Parts: sequence; structure tokens; C-alpha cells
Amino acid sequence: MKLGIAGTGLIVKECLPLFRDWGMELAAICGTPRSKDEAERLREEYRIGAAYCEYDKMMADSNVDTVYVAVPNFLHYSFVKQALEAGKNVVVEKPMTSNFREAEELSALARAKDLYLFEAISTVYLPNYKKLREWLPRIGTVKIVSCNFSQYSRRYDAFRAGEVLPAFDPAKSGGALMDLNLYNLHYLLGLFGEPSAAQYHPNMERGIDTSGVLTLDYGGFQAVSIAAKDCSAPWSYVIQGTDGYIMQKTPANFCGEATLHLNDGTEETFDEEPASRLEPEFRVFAREIASGDRAFCYEMLDHSLAVSKVQTKARLDAGIIFPADSE
Repeated sequence: MKLGIAGTGLIVKECLPLFRDWGMELAAICGTPRSKDEAERLREEYRIGAAYCEYDKMMADSNVDTVYVAVPNFLHYSFVKQALEAGKNVVVEKPMTSNFREAEELSALARAKDLYLFEAISTVYLPNYKKLREWLPRIGTVKIVSCNFSQYSRRYDAFRAGEVLPAFDPAKSGGALMDLNLYNLHYLLGLFGEPSAAQYHPNMERGIDTSGVLTLDYGGFQAVSIAAKDCSAPWSYVIQGTDGYIMQKTPANFCGEATLHLNDGTEETFDEEPASRLEPEFRVFAREIASGDRAFCYEMLDHSLAVSKVQTKARLDAGIIFPADSE
């Protein structure tokens, strides 16, 4: 992967020291005219091939074959579309897009152009998450699943003071469902597939959900997914079955130590956390793009589409409307 990075924010700075170790060549980085100096500083520090402050120019760089899109949510669709139209493979930070319509369009475009499009969602690539899949048959018939990813956001302090940052801006596709609860959705749909119905019950402030409860109906069992950026609680993930239960006490984006408890008294613990939660997904992206086989990519793209479909319908039914929904 000859990577062109769109964005200079926190997630980019988390990845930059590690990208080369994960098998990527740093071909370019792109900021905005306002962040031009920061893009140049990062280019120098991490020996990146080129720094741009105009996305069009990075798209014309023949040294870039894959674009990592790490810009605010509402820009994902336009940045990914432009990259695909320029013949670049794409890794886009979660959420893939603002809504399902946009996600469907980008999926179709990637397949039509025979390109890779991956949503960067750490949860489903982590070793501990794979262990959950392996353990599921051992707990019998699933009856109840509960997920709680509540984490007070410092940005909420600014929001309460009247400053609206992208994380709480409906004009920029913000909110708890688009952020923390998206990890929960990937966690649930990756294990159980698409539910028959979903309902979102948000706590609303100034047109955005600062927290909320999402319920998923799987016919034979119910799942409850809580996410909050305006309050805190212990992280808790429990999958309850007729023969036992599986528990984690870490949020879905880290998917840490997992414990299996069976009704006969058996207990097992598993923990294989990587040095960085982002490492497994990026190693997979690099491997798959190098392989030339797109089957796995499109399988994961179908998963991202299913998550976007559930997320979008639940959000719209709850009355949370983004500008992208009417475009």
C-alpha cells in the first residue's frame, strides 16, 4: 500500500508512528489550507513523500494507490467518492458515510471500478472478537445481549458551553449513534447478522443525540445497545445463553479480555490484545490489497452496508436528520 492520508487529526497521529510497521509506504498526507503547516510538520517527522493542502492534488499523485480517509463524518462520502473515481483504493474511518444511500453508492462504485473499499472499524478484526464467535455455540441458545459503551466526552463540556464541535453537530453527521453506538452495532451484527427490527431511543440536546438506547429484535432474542457521550458508566458487554454467558468489561472498539461462564461451572478467560487496537485491521487491509483478491473486501463491505442500513433507519425513525439525508 502506497498510502495517501486525508486528515491530520488525532486518529492519524495515532497511526503515523506505526504505519510502516504495518506494511505501508507513506506516499502523501493532505490537510487543509488552515492545517497546511501541520501537514508539513507531519511530513517531515514521519518522512512522508509529499504534503498537500488540496485534496485534488493528492488524488493526482501517481505515487498514491490507496487513500486513508480520516476527516469528519460528513465529508466521508465526497472524499471516498473522489478517491474511487481517481482509481484509488480506499480505507475510510468509521462511519463509512452519513447514511445508507451514500454507503450503497460508494459500494457500487468500488465494485464497478474493481477497487478496494474498507471501513476502518477495529472491533471486527480484533483477536478477542474472533474468540467470541468461536465461543458462541457453547452458551446454547442466545436469549439476551447487552452492550454499554458510555464514556463522558470532553467535547460535551464545550457543547454545554455553547460551542458545537463536529462530534455533536447534526450538520456534520455527529451524535452518539454515529460514534460509540456504531462500534456496538458492528459488534452485534458481526456476531448475529442483521436484526429483524431496530429502534433508537435518544437523549436529545439541540438537535443531536448525546446518548441513547438502541434495541435490536432478533426474533428469538433481544439485544440492547447503550452509548453515551454525556455521562459515564462501567463498560459492559454480556451475551446470555441457555447454557452460560460471555462477558467483557471493555468497550467494543478495544474488545479486551473475554470470559466464558458455563452453567456447569466451567470458566475460561481469553485475552490476546495487540499493541495497538488499530493494528489488526490495517494489517488485514495491507494483506488483502497486496493479494489482488477482492472477495474478502466485498464481504466486509456487505457487513458495513448492513450496519449502515440499521443505523440509518433507526436514526431517521428517531427524528435525527442530517443534511446528507436530503441531498
